[in-house]
Amino acid sequence: MMRAGRPTAALAAAAQRQTPRTAAAMQQVLARGLATYNGEQVFDKILIANRGEIACRVIKTARKMGIKTVAIYSEPDKNAMHVKMADEAYLVGPAASSQSYLNIDRIMEVIAESGAQAVHPGYGFLSENHLFAEALEAKNVAFIGPGAFAITAMGDKIESKQLAINAGVNTVPGSLAVVKTDEQIKQIANEIGYPVMIKASAGGGGKGMRIAWNDAEAIEGFRLSTEEARSSFGDDRIFIEKFVEEPRHIEIQLIADTFGNVAALPERECSIQRRNQKVLEESPSTFLDPETRKAMQAQAIQLAKAVDYRSAGTVEFLCDKNRNFYFLEMNTRLQVEHPVSELVSGIDLVEQMIRVAAGHKLPEDIMKEDRPILGWAHEARVYAEDPFRGFLPSTGRLVDYQQPTEEQVPGVRVDTGVSQGSEISMFYDPMICKLITHADTREEALDRLELALDNYVVKGLGHNINFLIDVCRHPKFKSGAITTKFIEEEYPEGFSGVKLTSDESKSLAAVAAMIQYTRNNQTTNMLDALRPSVQPTSFVVSIDEDAFKVTFAGDTGETVLSDPTSGEEIARFNIRDFQYKSGEILVRALIDDAPQVIQCLDRLPQGFRLQYCGAIKDILVHSELEYEMSKYMLPKPEIDMAKWLLSPMPGSLISVAVTEGQEVFAGQELAVVEAMKMQNVLRAERNGVVKKVYANAGETLSVDQEIVEFE
Repeated sequence: MMRAGRPTAALAAAAQRQTPRTAAAMQQVLARGLATYNGEQVFDKILIANRGEIACRVIKTARKMGIKTVAIYSEPDKNAMHVKMADEAYLVGPAASSQSYLNIDRIMEVIAESGAQAVHPGYGFLSENHLFAEALEAKNVAFIGPGAFAITAMGDKIESKQLAINAGVNTVPGSLAVVKTDEQIKQIANEIGYPVMIKASAGGGGKGMRIAWNDAEAIEGFRLSTEEARSSFGDDRIFIEKFVEEPRHIEIQLIADTFGNVAALPERECSIQRRNQKVLEESPSTFLDPETRKAMQAQAIQLAKAVDYRSAGTVEFLCDKNRNFYFLEMNTRLQVEHPVSELVSGIDLVEQMIRVAAGHKLPEDIMKEDRPILGWAHEARVYAEDPFRGFLPSTGRLVDYQQPTEEQVPGVRVDTGVSQGSEISMFYDPMICKLITHADTREEALDRLELALDNYVVKGLGHNINFLIDVCRHPKFKSGAITTKFIEEEYPEGFSGVKLTSDESKSLAAVAAMIQYTRNNQTTNMLDALRPSVQPTSFVVSIDEDAFKVTFAGDTGETVLSDPTSGEEIARFNIRDFQYKSGEILVRALIDDAPQVIQCLDRLPQGFRLQYCGAIKDILVHSELEYEMSKYMLPKPEIDMAKWLLSPMPGSLISVAVTEGQEVFAGQELAVVEAMKMQNVLRAERNGVVKKVYANAGETLSVDQEIVEFE
């Protein structure tokens, strides 16, 4: 079933206002100052209307092209990396995005003050705001992006779907009618047939989207999506379409110029998602055959030409298990995951966006249909969030921050907007960085990604690196047999940590003993004279429920693990090139000739907290006598926190659904907390009676702040 509608007044007005930038108009822009790059005239100065890693990413290419850059920043971002990197920087307002990075009037003032000839919007914020694009054009400032008509048409999911139908692009069955009541959503959902996807018309980035499998979920999803869309986009229109089961999320990166040329790059696979937010991406996809790839690229180009598209953009599709594909949406901007496309195509997309905005044609080699795919690339999004607590946002200061380098991992690229000491606040996206690896084959690129993640050090706040490593290690992900349900199906109870194999646990025990041995030899203080002149060469190491006696056999690097009771040998390793100094975080070694990276996260009273292959383990290291005595230690008492509803994240309390004295049941909604523009429903874990409500709607909550107490 498909209900079509007429174009909205906004879309019709945008079409009427559409005026392609002429060569004469571009010369007026460039006349205010010129830079030359590869023999072409380009802008002398551009403003980046964004923050974080994407602002830094644009500045890097602008520098390469000899273009000066202007940064804007909010009050909390005054010391941010993008501010330090740019040639000039201007304050645009307080923390709230609506008063700073979304403040068109103030940004236009900065453009006039700085003399910037063009604006790159990055992604998010004003990147898909047709009013901003029109305001720039009215002031004869180039927008490094598409025209207002394309932004308006593709930014509205209802209108974009109708345009896709008109352009001959495959679309998902559904309704284009705007849903306004609970009864309407039930009626349409039953007509389409469950499961259905409830979507905000102006949505993006997973906001305002819910899957419903029955009437009750449809009504709740309608309410939450409406509130989320109103809060995030100022547009609460909701529509419904069929939810494609076993889907894969495939997208086609486009780049188009103002002369009617559109190039389609190799596809990106973005199926690893959590709450409709992409987590890991790669290019190309293991799923597409050459025929399907060609058909998807052709339809993406058709759609781009239908809206007179220019600049970089992405057409997203859902593919079912039979490689039938359906248009999902078009993003009229640079995507977060654009680096993987750059690496397998050899094209700097930001450079081409700037060239197109300056009135130049796409190079002939980009237009070739038979361009080779240059190996394989993976991207992992490193977020400040706690995967052990439902991936809730984490805020704080990066006390220690170390990125993997090309020396440590060949083919690694890190796109980031933070450095050691940076603050991750609750006001903006919690991304720390994008970690990208490139190699000749998928297996090699994935091995490099795992190694790069092992080399990444983030201390001071929660992060998802451990989860990313676990996904990379997962057999199904390694095989490429994935769908958008991967995380939901493989982590139904959430993430509980990386599980080491038996051999990995033994390797870690050997390393822990060697760290202790090295510390003993490196530590110098006034008590040295009281120590034995020869340090012990054997320790008892406890990991989880296992204990190993670890003995170093001379200078050969051979390490023997045996049963601490019977003395029976369990394993034997050859550990060479051991690199560790007391107080350092990263420990490196060759274990049986395989390079390994271990992180020493903390020093415990009788051991260490180590991270190995993404697993975090508290490891006890004892002398043999200490080990025997430790058996008589009493266990630490556990505190029951089940009688409290605590805020699992910093955020705003949107609503409290219970009152004091009220009886509640397991699964019942208790409160809604909003963080990073996403609304999270907190539910009762068990039956009980509300004793006291400590927080009211509208309050700003900290992590673990009490909301409700139960009797």
